[in-house]
Amino acid sequence: MLKQRIITALILAAVFLAALFYLPIALFCVFIALVVLVGAWEWANLAGWSATWQRFGYVAVIALVMILVAAYLGLWSRNDGGDVEAYRSLILLGCGWWALALLLVQGYPSSAILWGTTAVRLLMGVMVLIPTWIALVFVRAQPEGAWLVLLIVAVVACADIGGYFAGRRWGKHKLKPAVSPGKTWEGFIGGVVANLVLALVLWLVTANTLVILVALILPTSLFSVLGDLLESMVKRHRGIKDSSALLPGHGGVLDRVDSLTAAAPVFALALMASGGVGG
Repeated sequence: MLKQRIITALILAAVFLAALFYLPIALFCVFIALVVLVGAWEWANLAGWSATWQRFGYVAVIALVMILVAAYLGLWSRNDGGDVEAYRSLILLGCGWWALALLLVQGYPSSAILWGTTAVRLLMGVMVLIPTWIALVFVRAQPEGAWLVLLIVAVVACADIGGYFAGRRWGKHKLKPAVSPGKTWEGFIGGVVANLVLALVLWLVTANTLVILVALILPTSLFSVLGDLLESMVKRHRGIKDSSALLPGHGGVLDRVDSLTAAAPVFALALMASGGVGG
């Protein structure tokens, strides 16, 4: 199983890095859109639509929403990456959703009375998937955008790795046992500390100020955990362990990008507020 996980992880990393650094922005947008559509296929099942025709229908709806969003952003008619104000409004909406999601996770299982129906969970999927795509497209379109997208991934990885080792070593106090019994407050703090170390390292090796780096990295790290918890909550309510079996040894696509779904919009908003970073 470990060998299978490692091989899958290496293949995924190679494909992602190749798309990130070698595809033009337009094709990178399409690449991320395809990943989102796979996530939509999986989310349909999480929401309670298990029939093939239902899942394809949900994928079609998400694709249509992305086409409409692309038109609203000006991706079809502009060659500068789109309308910044349009991005801002949609990313603010996405971050607002994650603020609400925090309350839903905190209130689980009682909160399930608000979101437990199939219709609401399908709508939740739109709010999880579409802002992720918008945020990654926006960040990739910025100067040094490929490196900024890589930074989002690095923040998520540091939160996971720091959380894992700190949780194993010191973990005693459960973060939200009804949602994810394995997560602890000590692990959560370990992930934050790992990302503060990342900010310090980047400050030492780049021309960016420490304040801007912390302003980008810290909120992204905090919300990445929420993305993981939200998917865990929906899976627990649905009674399944993985979003799918698409990735050998890793479960589904959503199981790999759950933290990213919350981290990307928050990072994009922080980038807008900070004015970006230099080289």
